[in-house]
Amino acid sequence: MDVRPILVTGVGGTVGGVGRMVLDHVRAHGVPARALLHHEDERAAALRALGGVEVVVGDLTRGADVVKALAGCRRAYFGMGVSPTYLEAATTVAAAVRDSGDLDLLVSISQMTVSQMSLTSAGESHQQRLHWLSEHVLDWSGVPVVHVRPTVFMENPLFARVAVASALRDGTIRLPFGSARTSPVAAADVAEVIAHLLLAPSSPSRRVYELTGARARDMAAIAAEFSAALGRPVTYVDVPYEEWLEEDLKKQDLPPHVFEHIATMARLHRENRYNRATNDVTELLGRPPLGFDHLLRNTPTAQT
Repeated sequence: MDVRPILVTGVGGTVGGVGRMVLDHVRAHGVPARALLHHEDERAAALRALGGVEVVVGDLTRGADVVKALAGCRRAYFGMGVSPTYLEAATTVAAAVRDSGDLDLLVSISQMTVSQMSLTSAGESHQQRLHWLSEHVLDWSGVPVVHVRPTVFMENPLFARVAVASALRDGTIRLPFGSARTSPVAAADVAEVIAHLLLAPSSPSRRVYELTGARARDMAAIAAEFSAALGRPVTYVDVPYEEWLEEDLKKQDLPPHVFEHIATMARLHRENRYNRATNDVTELLGRPPLGFDHLLRNTPTAQT
């Protein structure tokens, strides 16, 4: 058995906590793990207290930090939050993995929107463009990379903050999606897929996995799922896009890069760009994807 550790980045992330859940899966299988965090804070201290995890503090855009984090590892997960420096981080990781020559698998998280993009497409967010470019950089580097492309997360602010807040406040889901269909995926499913790939005895058979929920449906159907999970009536209210930006999204106080990304995702939803569903989660994990009842069970405000 290869006892070299698996490196997990993005462990301190917030939306969905994919990196932390990947780390938990690796630890649960008794495999040596190394966690890269951006800051020496209470999260780093908590991980050290768990045992079985080597904690490294560093910056994914700094070559020396990435080289140190990768040293001696056999596999790695690359992921970080929505950030203007995403491409710089991906390029740094690609260069470090290529130069080391020791890694037999790098699993990189991307976005399913990338599958619909081209060099000249212009309707996507800056973050989505960074993911598209990052995939190309990693492929061109020649490193043994597998791209995991989730569609919109259930934990995305569109659902976990905006939709849940209005559903609890007045029994509505206020989003500008029109009659478009979508298939959000749970961060827990994405993390389990990534861990499955990292822990498999052999290399994955594919270079790209696209992860969605069980089926694509419109927001009226999703509102019905909220109703069933909460035990109270919830209806969908289709809000004009510009009104929604002013009355709902701007109140979330998001950084400009994140605001532009979420606003673009909402617009692309209205254009039916998220009307997609795959079987990759079921085929890899041997079970159906999680539903919105999982999100609501794990949202503290929904339990009050």
